[in-house]
Amino acid sequence: MPKKRKSGGRSKGSKGRDEYVACSMCGKRVPRGKAKRRTRYKTLVDYQIGRELRRQKVYVPRIPEIVYYCVNCAVHRGVVHIRSKDERKHY
Repeated sequence: MPKKRKSGGRSKGSKGRDEYVACSMCGKRVPRGKAKRRTRYKTLVDYQIGRELRRQKVYVPRIPEIVYYCVNCAVHRGVVHIRSKDERKHY
């Protein structure tokens, strides 16, 4: 059977075995190199209060929240898109 991707759909390179992370939507365990990672930022204050504070030039802290998706959930949410064979090729 032909190989679809040179990397096998992973970004680990030649590092050996990956640890597993849980998908944020379905809870499926996915290797870290295969999971799609997104960083969302959450503020500690309400949106309207934060807007007033920013208007007064006050620093409003944000907490980064790292979200991992399995490939199925990433396609479903529109994080990644299905690409044609020509778009997948890396020269």
